Amino acid sequence: MSEVNVALIGYQFMGKAHSNAYRQVRHFFPGKLVPRLKVICGRNQPALEAAARQFGWEETETDWRRAIERDDIDIVDIATPGYLHHPMALAAAAAGKHIICEKPLANNLAEAREMLHAVKKAGVAHMVMHNYSKLPAMVYLKNLVDEGRFGTVRHYRGSYLQDWIINPQFPLVWRLVKKLTGSGALGDIGSHVVDLAHFLNGPITSVVSQMTTFIKERPLPGIGAGAWGAKGQKGKGKVTVDDDTNFLGQFKNGSVGVFEASRFCGGRRNFNIVEIYGSKGSASFNLERMNEIELYDGTEPQSGQGFKTVSVTESVHPYIGAWWPPGHVIGYEHTFVHAMHDFLTAIEKNRLPSPNFEDAVQDHFVMDAIERSAKSKKWEKVRK
Repeated sequence: MSEVNVALIGYQFMGKAHSNAYRQVRHFFPGKLVPRLKVICGRNQPALEAAARQFGWEETETDWRRAIERDDIDIVDIATPGYLHHPMALAAAAAGKHIICEKPLANNLAEAREMLHAVKKAGVAHMVMHNYSKLPAMVYLKNLVDEGRFGTVRHYRGSYLQDWIINPQFPLVWRLVKKLTGSGALGDIGSHVVDLAHFLNGPITSVVSQMTTFIKERPLPGIGAGAWGAKGQKGKGKVTVDDDTNFLGQFKNGSVGVFEASRFCGGRRNFNIVEIYGSKGSASFNLERMNEIELYDGTEPQSGQGFKTVSVTESVHPYIGAWWPPGHVIGYEHTFVHAMHDFLTAIEKNRLPSPNFEDAVQDHFVMDAIERSAKSKKWEKVRK
């Protein structure tokens, strides 16, 4: 086995998830390449040092460019707000580093395309962290679709609902400022909806959409010297992204889709659902019950028809064999372990990981069409 040194940029929510994945991946998924937690990077030195101690990183760095340019770094992992993805990925590609980047890949289509060009030119491995495609239930569902178990797919539904900004007094954090995040619900959780639709049902070719901002002003954070307010500033600031995005879509395979992404649905903490309806059967999945999938077999005798719950916890199910005995469930954090395993295996075998920057650019083509449709109030084709 040989070590690959990792520089992780970002140490909060996603930094925590990625750190755990690096520490766990080789305990459960054997492989030739072993990640070494070399340096973690962030702007707040005390918080950064605390994160390094908690997750086992050897060193800290407050300048992301210095972290990327180090000769001893093999993998750059970008887990920062969206406006930093583009410059960091370009710098990492220019330095010849393999790259993992959180979703959405960029703040807009032009940046995403430039990032894809950079990694192709550099010849480095690249992956975007759409971790839900690493769910055992989701890979199992894709296998069923590919096997034709549902026949001709006619309807697809993708919905991702949360409620964490429903309170009008919730502050104007970076995810609500367009120049920092690109878009709101669309990029944050809608990108997952689009990516899973592509993963399971193929390309989306046209869309018609609406994007809504329910609360147009919010209290300023009043902390730090952030990009949207001076230190200690009080008062309110303008919300410049969508709170809700919903759209209809047409797929290349002839099926139709209904999609929604909202952070204003009370009681929905992380409600990410997929439904597929075909000529021979149907399937339904809900992330809040991530170890289960509902299946309907329309070819059974009528007396036995109806949805049946399948527990995706058997060793024959994707990824599960590396974990626990049948019936012992896994959780959200395991999806990141699966992603890191796939990424390291791809580097080892000199092949492209999935989902990669190419896949993410295809997602951005759809999100660009969604934004265009919300302005034109018409159907828009997904440009390539």
